[in-house]
Amino acid sequence: MRENAPSPNPQAIKAWARLMRVSRQLTEKAEEALKEAGLPPLSWYDVLHELAEAGEGGLRPFQLTERTLFAQYNVSRLLARLEIDGLVEKLKVADDGRGQTIRITGQGRDMRRRMWAVYGRSIAGLVGAKLPAEDLDVLARLLGRLRDPPAD
Repeated sequence: MRENAPSPNPQAIKAWARLMRVSRQLTEKAEEALKEAGLPPLSWYDVLHELAEAGEGGLRPFQLTERTLFAQYNVSRLLARLEIDGLVEKLKVADDGRGQTIRITGQGRDMRRRMWAVYGRSIAGLVGAKLPAEDLDVLARLLGRLRDPPAD
């Protein structure tokens, strides 16, 4: 660490700690709900969601890594598991001999819907039921300001 690096103020430290703690708690509760329903973990939903949003063209693995923020090796392992379960398919890229495009299958769309039924209820109960719509708008706006600007 540089010697002249600015120190965070107490408000920034408090906000950071609460953000990390609440994020972990909410994620754990959503994961518990999925597990209790006999469904796969949230990481599966994240990948299936991104592939469904991408449409029939699918996504390259590096695009999934960027969109989900999982480490590349985690995405590779997860894609292998999703493929074994028939939820995604890997397609060769015509102009790139080693390249692949990943596309969600019909089974993957069904799994995503089943997972969303539980995950959506979790979001509604854990967040939506605890804050009025105006506060949720403010929270979303504030968190959006912390995000890095999109790459050009």
